[in-house]
Order: sequence, then structure tokens, then C-alpha cells
Amino acid sequence: FHRVFKKTSGNGGLTLYLGKRDYVDNVTAVDKVDGVVKLDPADFGDRKVFVQLACAFRYGNEDLDFMGLQFRKDIWIQHYQIYPADHKPAPSAMHETLLKKAGDNAHPFTFEIPPNLPCSVSLQPGPDDKGKACGVDFEVKTYLAKEKSNPDEKIEKKDTARLVIRKIQYAPSQAGAGPKAEICKSFMMSDKPVHLEASLEKDLYLHGESIPIKIKINNESNKTVKNFKITVDQTTDIVLYSADKYTKAVLIQEFGETVEAGSTYDNTVTITPLLAENKEKRGLALDGRLKDEDTNLASTTVQFSTNHMFYSDWLVCFLCSDVTVELPLILMHPKPQGILLITPTNKC
Repeated sequence: FHRVFKKTSGNGGLTLYLGKRDYVDNVTAVDKVDGVVKLDPADFGDRKVFVQLACAFRYGNEDLDFMGLQFRKDIWIQHYQIYPADHKPAPSAMHETLLKKAGDNAHPFTFEIPPNLPCSVSLQPGPDDKGKACGVDFEVKTYLAKEKSNPDEKIEKKDTARLVIRKIQYAPSQAGAGPKAEICKSFMMSDKPVHLEASLEKDLYLHGESIPIKIKINNESNKTVKNFKITVDQTTDIVLYSADKYTKAVLIQEFGETVEAGSTYDNTVTITPLLAENKEKRGLALDGRLKDEDTNLASTTVQFSTNHMFYSDWLVCFLCSDVTVELPLILMHPKPQGILLITPTNKC
């Protein structure tokens, strides 16, 4: 049994079939988007049938689209004409499954998503925001038209069928060595410094996984070190339409510890950054979601190319007595069973 996703146009003449909605970015290549469109050409007239895959960034609510203005920017788009047939992809096992499901007068298609496109991501709306969230999405659409992309040709909603898909990345099968940061800080009126060290057991953690942070302090100064605080910050870098980079704290945890002058501190504290504790934080980057599905904090962007247009990064900060150390954090989903991944060699 293979699950099939389908959507039929309002006029009943087009039915779009896909075998899955999630397409894995293996860093060097992305799963092919194999699908099928079933046709009932009785009312097509002189119009043709096209299928397209578009990656777009929405930076305004659909309700704000008016007078021809759209708060949406197409990042990448590709069209094929499938009726009369002008696109003959190499047959695949997915095509075979979908053609059997669709029956007669069904036409296969294949799209290849460039690996340098951003993964699906949405920006969390505020409590009073309505409509579709801002972010990056991918959509497969089949439609009736005289020309494939004539801006002056109006395409009726009833003449289209569309399905949103996701481009996603999974964590590599093995985590790397954990990062370590240390600093030596001197204070006024003290001859000796404070040595602070923080480290993680590994470089990669899964969404919802507890993150232990090992902390060592050697207080050689004559001052008491106090006011311990750990923050987890998400940095979102949007370079689609402007250099828009901002940081939001998703976790702030304070500890009532003190380290007296001339003493040491060696302890491990555990934190867990969760979306559930940040539901009303507007603009927080989340992994892209399909309708009515839950999501989570945006995964770390892992890639080779510098051409990505949307980045998400994580940073753990430990602060005490105006001394700060920072640890980079990779936060991702585990790969489901049966999916082969290529372990990336550099990360962003």
C-alpha cells in the first residue's frame, strides 16, 4: 500500500496526484518530485494543460493582496506542458504507482528541485494575525491556459489544482564532537582572573531532546561570581529581498548559583528549547508545515552552497557576572527509517 495525495480542480477536468509531500534535501541533491495529472479534456477548448513547481517567499498576508499587488516573491519556478503532451520524463516506480491509481488519460511529470533553494519554513504569526503565515513554501500546480506564463492571461481558480509540498533536511546519522568555549576575564581591583568554560557533549541535537551543558568555573579573583544565566537564541537570516537578520531568544533560564572568590564550580545543567513555550513570539522561524499539522522550531540550515536565501541558526549562551561564552548548536529532525542521507561536511 502506498499513500497517494490528490487534488481535483473545480471544473473537474484536472486531478493532480503525488505519492508524497516531503522531499528530502541531501545537501548535494534533492528527491525528485514525480507526479501525475489525470485529464478530462471535454471542456478544454483551445486551452493547454501545464504543470508547475514554484518555490516562493510570502512576506504578507494573502488578505493584503489587492489591486494587483502581491506580497509574494517567486524564488524559483518551472513549468511543463503536459497536454498536448510536450514533457516525457524518465519513468519511475512512483510514476507507475500513480498511473495505476489515476487510470486512463493520465500524464506523468518530474521536477528536480535545485539543492541551493531554502527549505520550507514559516514565520510564526502574532496572536492577532490571520491567514497564511509568511515564509518559504513549495507548491505543485496544474492549470488550464492558452500560454504557460502569460501575466495578462487570467487563470480561474476552478481551472487549477494545487498541492503544497515541503523541502526538508534530516539530521546526519552521526553527530560530531561537541563544541567547547572558554574565556579568561579579569576584573578591576583584582589581580587574578576568572576562567569560564562551557561545552556540549555533541554538536547536534534533535527537536525536543534535552541538552546538557557542562560548565566549569575557576574563580581566582577576589570577587564572587553570580547571576548565572543560559539563553538559547535563534538567528534568522532572510536575504531574499533585503539583508534582514534578527535574533530571538527561545529560552532564558537563570540559576541561583554563586562561586566564591578563590573557589571552583563544576556542574552540568540541562535545557530543552521548545516551541510550546514560545507560541506567541511573532516572527520566530518554524519548520514549514502542511495544513492542520503541528510543527516545531526551525531546524538548522545545513548546506554547501552560499546561494541559500533563508538561514536558521542556533546559539547557546552562558552568562555570569558580565562574562559570556557562546556555543553553536545544530537542531534538527532524525531521519526516518529507510531514507539514505549524505553526511554534510560543512554547516551553516
